[in-house]
Amino acid sequence: MTSLDKAIIATYEKEGEKFEVFLDPDKTYEYLDGKKKDLQGLLVVEEVFKNAQKGERQTASAINKAFGTTDIMKVLEVILTKGHVQLTTEQRRKMVDEKRKRIMDLILKNAIDPRTNAPIPPQRLELAMEQVKVHIDPFRPVEEQAEEVIKALKIVLPMKFEKIRIAVKIPSEYAVRTYGTLKSFGIVQEEWLGNGDLIAVVEIPGGMQGDFMDRINKATHGNVETKILQK
Repeated sequence: MTSLDKAIIATYEKEGEKFEVFLDPDKTYEYLDGKKKDLQGLLVVEEVFKNAQKGERQTASAINKAFGTTDIMKVLEVILTKGHVQLTTEQRRKMVDEKRKRIMDLILKNAIDPRTNAPIPPQRLELAMEQVKVHIDPFRPVEEQAEEVIKALKIVLPMKFEKIRIAVKIPSEYAVRTYGTLKSFGIVQEEWLGNGDLIAVVEIPGGMQGDFMDRINKATHGNVETKILQK
């Protein structure tokens, strides 16, 4: 159990009333980052305060009025969703770094450079994000922030989002073991030939073309025929 002196405080204000709780810093960080799915273990003290630092407890009537319940876990969920969490400097930095990486991964996976129709190099994307001074919020969802980041990036980095279809022909000796890999990317058509060879068409985000080719070539030791199809 985390001691009070190492706990962090989450605050929520409504109609002039303040509601604060003491939280375990590590478990709260994991929850906010999506690694922990439930609220168990987050509360250091199962109490709601009007001033946590002074130890002044909030009244049950005020809690019920603000949250429509006095259930501590339901109250905690609202505080975490709508309130402000006092993360440590290191935790905030880690959350920002991890969220930045997830936003970059999302863009790299789905976008291509329209000038070359090739995936965007990670270094080029990182440089562009620095150039437009992208701000990452440690609390907002990745998908929501990615839309804003993409809009800002298009000023300096052309990109388009589309899916491509790739036809593959895999020899019989690799077909069965490679099928799972193809399925994980998204098979839209398949045909098993009489000799055991597999012909399939997969549809993938444009930015995943390089990863797809690498994995298929590795699985077949290069014994594969591929062709990018026009949509």
